[in-house]
Amino acid sequence: MGNEVITEEKLAMMIDHTQLKAYATYSDIEKLCKEAKEYGFGHVSVNPCHVSRCARLLRGTDVKVDSVIGFPLGAMRPEVKAFEAMRAVEDGADEVDMVINIGALKSGDYDLVKRDIRGVVKAARGRVVKVIIEACYLTDEEKVKACELAREAGASFVKTSTGFGPGGATVHDVKLMRKAVGRDMGVKAAGGIHTAEEAIAMIEAGADRIGASRSVQIMEGYRKLMALIKAGKLK
Repeated sequence: MGNEVITEEKLAMMIDHTQLKAYATYSDIEKLCKEAKEYGFGHVSVNPCHVSRCARLLRGTDVKVDSVIGFPLGAMRPEVKAFEAMRAVEDGADEVDMVINIGALKSGDYDLVKRDIRGVVKAARGRVVKVIIEACYLTDEEKVKACELAREAGASFVKTSTGFGPGGATVHDVKLMRKAVGRDMGVKAAGGIHTAEEAIAMIEAGADRIGASRSVQIMEGYRKLMALIKAGKLK
């Protein structure tokens, strides 16, 4: 686990407890918010249609609401993403996670990619904006370029994945993205993170935030790890 032990409270605060399935019911969203309060997760991450419900359910707590924008393909027009971000903020979103225009990036249309991001940043009116680069579709050079464009456009974070592509977060990508943005921006690892060990590996690689739908499983696994360490059975 490295030299520095991450406390349970710190790990929970770094997790965006996620429910982005198309078939998520109102009961699923209520369960998500209940778990976030119980485990002390920093945020819940949901589709825009659920933002107002989460904001109401979490009112008076420390849990913040995160909405995805242009999700999961990122192929919408910039003005549509900007409107979606504006409406999410009006509904109570504290943060937004937008998907870049992946095809534009791979085509070398960097002006469009930057304008796309900048429009969401403006529409978010000072809220944290995380830019999902969907790293599984990109070369390392494209990943670095996407991070640079996100920084130039005024985003707060870069994020590895939607979790809906053919690949999720990797330690390699987190390290690469951290190097690309330096310490002035956040890095969020998301997609395929199921265990405490995987979450900790991402944090040690440079992630400030973890996006996961298996957040409860991660926290329960973490508690077992800590119990083993306390018992002297694991270092």
